[in-house]
Amino acid sequence: MYIAMNRFQVMRGHEDAFEKVWTSRDTFLAGVPGFVEFHLLRGPEAEDHTLFASHTVWRSREDFEAWTRSEAFRMAHRGAGENKPLYLGHPRFEGFEVVQTVAPAQAAT
Repeated sequence: MYIAMNRFQVMRGHEDAFEKVWTSRDTFLAGVPGFVEFHLLRGPEAEDHTLFASHTVWRSREDFEAWTRSEAFRMAHRGAGENKPLYLGHPRFEGFEVVQTVAPAQAAT
């Protein structure tokens, strides 16, 4: 499994607008080979920003990289530059290969 994250430092007072941009857009992820799930995470607040992260789980790094070259990726990110006034600096990408997964035990039937 592969986890792709982007961190955003959203300027204080713009959190609701940032969340609306993300929750109201089409991600174009449904049906993309290897896509598992997506989460938008709201993190700690600092004096000048609130930390957010987009967290996407993929079956493999290769599936993620194929998506970044796809038409679905271009469509999902079209107009993204229009939202820069909401955050400080550029988003920071971080990619992770999953080393271990611990799942809850299955309930006995």
